[in-house]
Amino acid sequence: MALPDLIEIVPLTGPVHAEITVPGSKSITNRALILAALAKGETTLRGALWSEDTEVMTAALRDLGFEIAVKADPQEACNRTIHVRSPGGKIPRGGTAHKPLDLFVGNAGTAARFLAAMVCLSDGVYRLHGVPRMHERPQAALFAALRELGYRIDSPNNKLPAVIHGQMQNAEHETRHCKVCVSESSQFASALLLGAELGGWAIEVTGANADELPYVEMTRELIKVFPRFGGEFQIEPDASSGSYFWAAGLPVSNWPTSGWQIDAHFPKFLVLPEQVSRERDLGDSIMTAITVASFANHPIQFTGLGRLRVQECERVVALRTELTRCGAKVAEQGDTLTIHPSPLHGAEIETYNDHRMAMCFAVLGLKVPGIQLRKPSCVKKTFPNFFQKLAAAPPHGLGATILDASTREPIEHHDLFAG
Repeated sequence: MALPDLIEIVPLTGPVHAEITVPGSKSITNRALILAALAKGETTLRGALWSEDTEVMTAALRDLGFEIAVKADPQEACNRTIHVRSPGGKIPRGGTAHKPLDLFVGNAGTAARFLAAMVCLSDGVYRLHGVPRMHERPQAALFAALRELGYRIDSPNNKLPAVIHGQMQNAEHETRHCKVCVSESSQFASALLLGAELGGWAIEVTGANADELPYVEMTRELIKVFPRFGGEFQIEPDASSGSYFWAAGLPVSNWPTSGWQIDAHFPKFLVLPEQVSRERDLGDSIMTAITVASFANHPIQFTGLGRLRVQECERVVALRTELTRCGAKVAEQGDTLTIHPSPLHGAEIETYNDHRMAMCFAVLGLKVPGIQLRKPSCVKKTFPNFFQKLAAAPPHGLGATILDASTREPIEHHDLFAG
């Protein structure tokens, strides 16, 4: 059986003593896959996340001709050890103008943006496309930068689907310069940085201050330490995924210490200050903080939320709508949400096919009776065994009961996997 279309989270009745682990970082895994493909020799990625977004990236790299072997990780069910064999800065396979090579990116923003820049390093022609929501998400600033670098991008609305014409350069190539605006997504800059050395690209980032770009800094730091001539690279656990367990009152084992993931700061925000910024304080884990903010004893402003509007769903509106459905007092003004202390009650929650909406409101369900989630299998995007972690007996889980809302029966452990 599969995970039902409507589930109910039963609140925990007392304290839980557990040692929770979470799968590898999606952001680091997909960056590492690109860098491994562009390296020289064979690279082994350990602790790599295996979820919808990273499977999409791996499949696309295989379509490009890279040799990739994927093996189970005995330490974490949703991690893999991934071996990538690269021909050394060359993309093995490409299409033609008459028949572009098709690359499917799902709803993975990292795959859509990183691959768009990467395939420019080839002399082939590629058609990138994804699910309908991905075709609505921003690409224009990245396409503008790639065109400034001299590449041809065919897209009538500057979104996906798009046809990208690669253009290999000679060893004596001159440096090409471009500006990229990251006001809508910092992934545009990261995409260019990952291919900058091979492409001879000099990149000027505009549209944000340096302290507003933690994911760009992650990319820069990762490039510095990544084995360019093959070797091993360890991927740390995903801090965004860990935020749900911290919010439920449980620390996460092997918490990231590299400083690369802005959401590693989440434990500092368990006692929420009066203002929290998406641009400066937290990444996607700000959604977790917003979801539980009604339990604070003072109003909290969450600012700089503009980028949440153009991700897997219109997250600002989605959060306001679903929290209001639960009885929360929420005010939206510009790109700011203000959450006021208020008693909450159960409700049927729309997840909008957004993994983080499902996981955030699952955490709320651990505290508030009657929280039901529609189409919870969307967690497969980054955390397929999330509900198994909630339901597993301590010390490896929270021991929560998760019901099939239609039958009121507890769901078996193996059926909680979002495959």
